[in-house]
Amino acid sequence: MTDDPQPVTSSARTSTTGKRLQELTPAAMWTTALVITILTAGAVIALWWPATAGLVGADLVRARLDALKIGLSIGVGSGGVVALYLAWRRQHSTEASLAHQERTADDARTDAVERRITELYLKAAELLGSEKAPVRLSGLYALERLAQDNETQRQTIVNVFCAYLRMSYDLPAEKDRDEGASAEQHELYRERAQEREVRLAAQRLLNDHLNPDRGAAYWGELDLDLTGALLIDFDLTQARVGTSFFRHATFTGMSWFFGTTFTGDVRLGGATFTGDVWADKATFNGTTRFDGVTFTGGATFRGSTFTGDAWFIRTTFTGKAWFDDTTFTGDARFDEATFTGDAKFNRTTFTGDAKFDETTFTGDARFRGATLGSEPFQPTFASDDKRDASGQSG
Repeated sequence: MTDDPQPVTSSARTSTTGKRLQELTPAAMWTTALVITILTAGAVIALWWPATAGLVGADLVRARLDALKIGLSIGVGSGGVVALYLAWRRQHSTEASLAHQERTADDARTDAVERRITELYLKAAELLGSEKAPVRLSGLYALERLAQDNETQRQTIVNVFCAYLRMSYDLPAEKDRDEGASAEQHELYRERAQEREVRLAAQRLLNDHLNPDRGAAYWGELDLDLTGALLIDFDLTQARVGTSFFRHATFTGMSWFFGTTFTGDVRLGGATFTGDVWADKATFNGTTRFDGVTFTGGATFRGSTFTGDAWFIRTTFTGKAWFDDTTFTGDARFDEATFTGDAKFNRTTFTGDAKFDETTFTGDARFRGATLGSEPFQPTFASDDKRDASGQSG
């Protein structure tokens, strides 16, 4: 398998080691002892003679004994302070050592987890590249389990699913399993049919884990890149996703975007939908580009909301195109679009500019109750003068 994104790891870590205390040297310890001795002697001397001047007899003896006691108390007290300081240093050193051991253990556990994630990822990717369809399926579900258990890996795993769906693929042809087909054709049909099941499984996994209604199974507003992919009965019903690319993708069968929320930009330029598209009540929060898209079947966007600009320039609607009760907050452009079937924009709200320059309507075009800003929207159709300003057939 090609184009495999690599798993995200957090090997770079910021050291949280506390500031180490400066080591006590023998010179510092001897200096401290000398200072304590000098303080003690100084106190005794200061109290021995000046403080006892003029005293005689028993008073002199008592005063000098008190001076000696005070001096010795100062010495003992200073020694106690030094002892407390040394005890604090030992406690600090012990705590720092324990903290370092805990950090080392945490780093080791993190490294082990990351190595395990990498091993699981590489093993699953290897399975996904197998020539056997059942093995590829097991690779998909192994990646799903990895993403479910490791939130940081979810976008990477979705990228892998998308990369797999972007790989070249041809649908099985019925002629390859006819009675008159050769053994090689039968084998080709079997291989393509099995690959179709693998791809459908990958699509289901995307739908399952991009739907907020799934609770803990929801992986978040992840981005999709399905540029050029062949998608079969693609379903993102009620999904909530980020930026999505479907440029030049081919959607075969039905396509469901019912109630889907796109929080980022959506790009579908040059995409082809061979079946009906259901995008009712969908929300497009970013810029949406349907430029050059071909809708072979019907396309319904009833009750949908386009918060950003929505471009349907040179888009072809072969079947019905229903935009009833749709809200366009940004600019809506249908320049050079072609509507072969019925086009309905009843009660559609256009807040920004609404342009239908050189748009072709072959079937009925209805704009009943449509508004541009606060005014009724009355488009003109240069390509078909049979329609009046209300958008009804003449």
